[in-house]
Amino acid sequence: MNASRTTSSFSRRGFLGLAGTAAILPVLAACAPGGGSGGGSSAPLKFWDMPWGQPGYNVAAKKLVEGYAPKSGLPKASYQTIQWNNFSQTFSSAIASKTGPAVSTGGGFQAFQFSDQGAIAYADDLIDAMKKSGQLDDFLPGTIESMKTDKGYVAVPWQLDMRVMWYRKSLLEKAGAEVPTDWDSFRETSKALAKIGVFGFGVGAGAGNNFANHAMVAMMIGNGGGMFDAEGKPDLVTDRNIEAMEFIRELVSLGAVDPAAVSYTSDNLTTQWKTNKIGMGWNTAGLPASIGDTGDILVTSPLAGPHGDTATLAFGNNIMMYTNTPSQEASEAFLTWYLKSMKALWDQNVIPALPVLRSIAESENFKKNTQADKIIREWQPVSKTFGATSAALFGALAAIDGGQAITQFSQTMLQGKTDAKAALQTFQTAIEAVVK
Repeated sequence: MNASRTTSSFSRRGFLGLAGTAAILPVLAACAPGGGSGGGSSAPLKFWDMPWGQPGYNVAAKKLVEGYAPKSGLPKASYQTIQWNNFSQTFSSAIASKTGPAVSTGGGFQAFQFSDQGAIAYADDLIDAMKKSGQLDDFLPGTIESMKTDKGYVAVPWQLDMRVMWYRKSLLEKAGAEVPTDWDSFRETSKALAKIGVFGFGVGAGAGNNFANHAMVAMMIGNGGGMFDAEGKPDLVTDRNIEAMEFIRELVSLGAVDPAAVSYTSDNLTTQWKTNKIGMGWNTAGLPASIGDTGDILVTSPLAGPHGDTATLAFGNNIMMYTNTPSQEASEAFLTWYLKSMKALWDQNVIPALPVLRSIAESENFKKNTQADKIIREWQPVSKTFGATSAALFGALAAIDGGQAITQFSQTMLQGKTDAKAALQTFQTAIEAVVK
């Protein structure tokens, strides 16, 4: 699995295992926002990080952390790479034995799940301090807000994983088709591509491949819908969601979807892109790099739905603080410094993810990647979370994103044989058992 697919897949779904292992955690006293122990310590502050890119990423991140020079009385930081394989068990066991990190990156829903166990130190005081210093203004719209729960901010975002629509320029030209701007033109371009034996809705729903799942949610969100209502209750069987899924069924009937897509693995999907079998499709911001493209794979602008809505799905990967720390002051000092210093990782081109900070997104080096720049400028402002239309995220989302129900729903829609309303009702019943 290549780097961009690794980050897009494991950054959320890989933490599903915590849902089963969370029971081993001791019952911890709930911490107040910004809480934690005080005072200094000679023990280093443990920072655990994941493989967010090619091997060079962790080398660069370790070197960055080794350069951290805290003020007198606060500890330096140690750096440890935690592999994605079985990482949920690694974190759970370490936290249960109080040998875990003080600060870490990790799964996109990890902070929400561990906050339910009382293991997270809320970031409210840190965010208040950043607001006073002006540092908070550097965050892109909506990124900080996505970390807020009714108990406080569970983490601070540091990178984005977005779902956007890509197209292969040469294939659209061969088909005599225009770059789509809305659902109507997407339909027409898909028809044209089908005539030359190319698929216009390139996704997959096989083992380890969540692109079809996320495409379904992105299409719902892009039509003003989503999986949840404003209160966070499952709300799938709505007119907008039905309309979006009927559009998917229409695309299937037009030949825009490969019949084998229901079993595509990530590697299968990559091969289809590389061998010019896919003309358009949903994917991460790192698609061109992951398939070795040099300019033929381009991102569209957000597609307008039939009612004029433009939106997409985004996941915010975050940095979280834990209650087991040399001191809460030490954790907040380190995280403040890291957020100010992490631009070096993008400057060195060792991380494929999109930044959450304007200072990075507007830098000359980042703008050299014209497609990533376009995604930040056009797609990020209209992006919404996996919990849409609710503004809040919660730990149970990991069980949905990584569960069988959403994959079965996606496979059903890709086959195009089941009424959209019936498929949505089945999906809603399944997630109601998870979100209680």
